[in-house]
Order: sequence, then structure tokens, then C-alpha cells
Amino acid sequence: MSMIKTVDVSKTFQGKNGRGPLEVLKNVSLTVEQGEVVCIIGPSGAGKSTYLRSLNRLETIDSGKIYIEDKLLFDCRHGINAAHLTHHELNASLLEVGMVFQSFNLFPHKTVIENLMLAPMHVKKVPVEAAREKAKQLLDRVGLSDKTDAYPSMLSGGQQQRVAIARALAMEPKIMLFDEPTSALDPELVGEVLSVMKSLAQAGMTMMVVTHEMGFAREAADKVAVMFEGSILEIAPPSELFTNPKQERTKQFLQSVL
Repeated sequence: MSMIKTVDVSKTFQGKNGRGPLEVLKNVSLTVEQGEVVCIIGPSGAGKSTYLRSLNRLETIDSGKIYIEDKLLFDCRHGINAAHLTHHELNASLLEVGMVFQSFNLFPHKTVIENLMLAPMHVKKVPVEAAREKAKQLLDRVGLSDKTDAYPSMLSGGQQQRVAIARALAMEPKIMLFDEPTSALDPELVGEVLSVMKSLAQAGMTMMVVTHEMGFAREAADKVAVMFEGSILEIAPPSELFTNPKQERTKQFLQSVL
């Protein structure tokens, strides 16, 4: 079963200050199968983050189709969604998609464990003790079982990002989206976050990762998609893409970052 499928997804930002409209996504089609890890790479401004954010309604699309678990959630023409889902059905499908951002977005006035318990309790109505038990298990999974009562300000950037991953997992999503999860971190903290992501991949989590970490893409991805100027240039397994890219623009990009 395909967990995520997009067909001809397009998005234009209307220009400001006299600038013309900017087409940020141009007919992006991509399929992620169950248990697959797909990394999206490419230069800044290629549309990678906008594409990822369009998958869970953080960005609206102008046209194209978005399927989650083979269910058509968005079928847009001229910005209007013709997919006939109830509000409840749409939200239920979107809850299957967890997301981790560049910035950690933790609640500073809540402890680590409270950050993990909030959404399951309020959105899924999970009882307090069950939410606490699940949160403890997840903190153990990301190597932070000793930080349950710490506040985010007491943690390093790498630790905060691991808490953010655990918080996304607390909602028990079937798909995880990562939007450059290590780009705000000091270089020496990147490894601890990538190692949590690798363990998720090895456990069979379906993942879509926008990243500048080519080593992670090479090691953990089943497929790597290269985006440039709003389009997908090529998609291939990492063994193929990194050794024998087909597009000249991909070759230039890889030469600049490797």
C-alpha cells in the first residue's frame, strides 16, 4: 500500500512588493510505499519544505492530488478541494502523519514529559496515566529517560529535537515527515538526532525526510528524490543516485555538497 502519493501537485505564492508570482511547486508527483524512507534533497529554495508542508495541510496547494494511505484527501483545481471527505475523516487521516520541524517548537513552560502527554490527552482523549506511560517509553526510545522532568531550556538542541521526535511519535502516526530536522543544530549534536531517525527507519516507520545530510540519505533512504526549482528532477535508490546521477543539474548539486 502506498502511504503517501502525490500527483501533479502545484503551488504558487503570490508576489509582494511589486514582485510577480512565484511558482514554488510544479507538478510534483511522488509515491512513498509502506515502510519506505524517502529523502528529498536539493538546493535551498527548491520547494522541498513547501512540498512536505503541503502533505499535512500546513500549506494549501493550488492543484493536484494528495493521497494518504490510498485515500484521496486533496483533489485541487484553482485552490479548491473537490475531494468529498467530512471534516472528521480529513482530520483522522491527517493524524496519521507526524511532523518534526527545523525548530523544536516545544512548550517552554511544560516539562519534557508534559510536552509528550499533551496532544494524546487533548486530541485522542488518552487517559493521563496511559499518556504518561507511553511518554516514558518514548523518552527511553530516544535516549532521554533521565530528562522526564526537565524543561526544554535545560536541554541541548539535540536533546530538544529528540524530544520533538518523541512528541510526534506519541500520537502514534503511521508516517513521519522530517523537515531538515538537523539544520538548526550545532554540528556535534547532529549525530544523536540522525541515530534516532535511523532506528525509526530500521523499525519500519514510513518516513519522508527533507535533509542536507547526504550521509544519512545515502545510508538510510530507500529512494532519494532531487528537487530543483519546484520540480523533481530525478528519483533513484541512493546507490544509483550518488554514483551515477542522470541529470546534469543533479551532478552539479552533488559536486557542490559532497
